[in-house]
Amino acid sequence: MYVPSRPLLLPAVLAASALLTGCFASTEATGAGAGERLRVAMMQPPRSGLSPLSDDAFKLSRWSTAETLVRLNADGDAEPALATGWKQSGRNWTFTLREDVTFHDGTGLTAEAVVRSLTEAAGASPKPRILDGVELTVKEGEPGTVLVTTADEDPLVPQRLSSPQLSILAAKAYRGKTVNPVGAGTGPFELTEVDGTSSAALDRYDHYWGGTAKAPGIDVTFVPDGTARAAALRSGEADIVEAVPVSQAALLDRDLITEVPMPRTNTLYLNTERGAFKDPALRAAAREAIDAESIVKGVYEGRADVAEGLLGPALPWAAGLREPARPAKSGDPAGKSITIGTFTDRAELPEVAAALQQQLQKAGFKVKLEVREYANIESDALTGAFDAFILSRATVLDSGDPAAYLYSDFASDGSFNIPQLADPAVDKALSRAGATPTGDARRRAVVDAEAAVLATDAAVPMLHERVIQGDAADVAGAAHDPRERELVTLDTHLK
Repeated sequence: MYVPSRPLLLPAVLAASALLTGCFASTEATGAGAGERLRVAMMQPPRSGLSPLSDDAFKLSRWSTAETLVRLNADGDAEPALATGWKQSGRNWTFTLREDVTFHDGTGLTAEAVVRSLTEAAGASPKPRILDGVELTVKEGEPGTVLVTTADEDPLVPQRLSSPQLSILAAKAYRGKTVNPVGAGTGPFELTEVDGTSSAALDRYDHYWGGTAKAPGIDVTFVPDGTARAAALRSGEADIVEAVPVSQAALLDRDLITEVPMPRTNTLYLNTERGAFKDPALRAAAREAIDAESIVKGVYEGRADVAEGLLGPALPWAAGLREPARPAKSGDPAGKSITIGTFTDRAELPEVAAALQQQLQKAGFKVKLEVREYANIESDALTGAFDAFILSRATVLDSGDPAAYLYSDFASDGSFNIPQLADPAVDKALSRAGATPTGDARRRAVVDAEAAVLATDAAVPMLHERVIQGDAADVAGAAHDPRERELVTLDTHLK
C-alpha cells in the first residue's frame, strides 16, 4: 500500500475539471532504485475491470505488470518472454517456459498456470481479437513445456501469443466471475489497487525475473479529457501523458512531446447490412465525398498522414505492394438520411465527425451525428446501430501482423465487424492471408486482402495517426511504442 508524499494542487485554470484533483500521488522509496513514483495520465478508463480478456489488457502491458509467453521486436518478429523458445511440428507448437519466474502472489510460473490462462482466453466470449478464426487448445507437455495446437497449421502462433490479451496470470486471477489481475502478474510492477474507472496503483516487484525496476511504483489516473491530460503535463501534475491531442501539442514545450508514426488508421466504417449504405453505389458516393487532406490539415494540424489504404506508413512495405484501386461507380445520395457515430475519448474524432458531416451534406446526404464516450457506444457500433462509424483503429495491435486486424474487422465472423460485412471474396482473401507463411508472400497476401476490403467500400480510410506522448523533463527511459504495448518499463524513472 502507498501513502502520498508529493501533494499536488491543480492550478486554477483546471478548477472546472475535477478529472485530476487528488488523483496523483507518490511515495519515497528506499533501497535499490530509490526515487519517486511515476505519475501517469492514461486516456481511456478500464472497460472491463482491467480484465486481460478485454482491451484493458493493453493497459496491463503498458504498465509492465502482466506478461506473455512471447514479445515482439521493433520489426514485429517474435522474441522470448515467459517462454525461452519454441518449435513447430505441423499444427503443434511446443513452448519452453522460463525458469525461476514467480507471480506477484509468490506462486511459481508452471505449465499448469500457462494452460489455465490460455484456455480461459481461448474459451472467452467474445474471444480475444487475436484468436478470431483460430481454434486453439493448450495442454502440458514435457516438464517445463506447454503444447499449443491449432485446428489448421498457423504460421503466426508465436506472434499471436504476444498479444497482451493472452497474458499469463496466477490462479488467483480466475477465482471470480471475471478475471482479476490485481497481484496476479509476473512483470516488474505489481498491480496493487484499482479504484474503478478513476485510478490504479502499482508497486515495484522486487522478485522480478528480469531485474529490478528503477522506479518504486506507478500511480495511474484515467483522464478521458485530452485538454486536462495536456494541462497535467504543463503544470507538473503528471510525469507521463499518453495520447496528447493534436490541438494541445502545439501548446506544450516541444522538448516534452515525442511524435512517432504509428500503425493506427482513422477510418469511416459504412454499414453494409442495413440503411443507406447497404447500397454499394451510396458507399462509393460517401467515399468520393470525403476530403481527407482537409481533415489532416484542419483537425490534425498536419500531424497525421493522408491514407492511401488501411495500412499506413508504419508498415512501409504495404505502399510498395499496393496496386492502383478500381473504384466502384457512385450513385446519387438524393437526400438520404444517415447517422454517424463516434466517441469522445480521442479528442480529434468529434472534430473529424463534424468535418465529415459538412462534406457528406455537401454531397447530398442528410447527416446526424451521435457522439458518446467509447464505453457507452461500442456495443451499439458492433451491432450495426449506426449507418456509419468513425473509428481510430490500430492495425497491428495484437500480433504485429495486420492479417489479424483485417480478419477481426472485415471477416463475416470477425468479432469487431462494425460494417457488418459479409462478402465471400473478402472472406476468401482474408483466409488466404492468414494461412500464408510469414515473409514476403504473406505481405503480398495481406495487401491483396486489403484491396478486397477496399473494393467493397465498407471502410473508407482517411488518415494514419501519429503517437504524441508527453514526458516531463525529468522522466528517463519512457517507452515510445507505435504499437501502444509499452509505456513504463524496467528503465523508466525520474532523474
